[in-house]
Amino acid sequence: MSGRKETVLDLAKFVDKGVQVKLTGGRQVTGTLKGYDQLLNLVLDEAVEFLRDQDDPLKTTDQTRRLGLIVCRGTAVMLVSPTDGTDEIANPFIQPDGA
Repeated sequence: MSGRKETVLDLAKFVDKGVQVKLTGGRQVTGTLKGYDQLLNLVLDEAVEFLRDQDDPLKTTDQTRRLGLIVCRGTAVMLVSPTDGTDEIANPFIQPDGA
């Protein structure tokens, strides 16, 4: 057994590429991953936050806020995904009206 602790995620392949990060509390940001550490602290450049809906804080809107260079604390990171190669699709479980 190795004495070295390894992270579950290998984020090296995402460095200098676009990522989407979801944080605890509902915040969602996208940006270019510039660095990370074993505690999952992330450094994002050209970060953009998607603002939440005033009526439903669990939903994001099309409104954005430019943040620039930011550090996301690892304890707040819930999800990291690449922005390239992902598309948003319609929810197949939502029933159409009148059904």
